[in-house]
Amino acid sequence: MRDLAARLRRLPPSLGPVRLIGVDGHAGSGKSTFAGHLADALGGAPVLHLDDIASHERLFEWTDRLMAQVIHPLAHGGSAAYTPYDWRERRFGAARPLPAAPVVLVEGVGAGRRALRPHLALLLWMELPREESWNRGRLRDGAEQREFWEGWVRAEQAHFVRDPSRPHADLLVLQSPKGYEVLPGPGSISGPDQSVTQSDGSSALW
Repeated sequence: MRDLAARLRRLPPSLGPVRLIGVDGHAGSGKSTFAGHLADALGGAPVLHLDDIASHERLFEWTDRLMAQVIHPLAHGGSAAYTPYDWRERRFGAARPLPAAPVVLVEGVGAGRRALRPHLALLLWMELPREESWNRGRLRDGAEQREFWEGWVRAEQAHFVRDPSRPHADLLVLQSPKGYEVLPGPGSISGPDQSVTQSDGSSALW
């Protein structure tokens, strides 16, 4: 993870002074956990969870909120502030600051959407099949969220048909027993079939 963090720090800024890193994938694929580990390796980098930007009424139609509250302020070199959504209370809360740190992570389904990609320094995709991801998500959320998941799956499928992220991913992240394996993605220059290697020639694991 330290090696990946060092690579991200070396990227040129993509949004004002910020290197904005997208972590996308199907719901339940492990995006939040991976982003948390990566943020720690980056010395406590801020993480924006897109679950805080979305809402019941706008599962995927939240681009305007993201642009107004986060992207535009960071692009102008200032700190951002967003109003996180409470999924149980069904309302937005008090503003939460998001500083213009050297690296900022944005994780969630749709982090690699068309409108956001021009502002990303790098896009990572959690490489887990959608059915397996969704099953993990259902088990995590329990029976009380069964009805929500039925609607979510339909909405996610429709979103990725209209605006797929994986074809544009620079890196694919696979969870392994040893941690995470990071491979070139479809959007990388090196191509999807070549492994990322370390200086000793071994496959890079983070």
